[in-house]
Amino acid sequence: MSFVHARSGDKGGDANLGLWVAHDGSPAYDARVAWLLGHLTPDRVRELVPDAASLEVEVFALPNLGGVNVVLHGLLGQGVAASTRLDPQAKGLGEQVRARLAVPEELA
Repeated sequence: MSFVHARSGDKGGDANLGLWVAHDGSPAYDARVAWLLGHLTPDRVRELVPDAASLEVEVFALPNLGGVNVVLHGLLGQGVAASTRLDPQAKGLGEQVRARLAVPEELA
């Protein structure tokens, strides 16, 4: 899936994840944005990030930017200095989620 881009990081014990549709000139841009905004619910994020299954997850739609901002509360425990996670700063979280998104074939 090449049309969804991601960036992620830490905010204390919370992880912040931004996902957006690239402006690549595709006539499918609006449909891709609509899919992303409808697809990325808190429950879907918990499915994509099993470590967050029991955590509060907020998804903020940013339609004018063609993306979403996701906050995973408590994913990093007490924060980067105290975290024992493999990715204590959540820098790889965006790629983890991108890799697990199943894009409808007609949008690919």
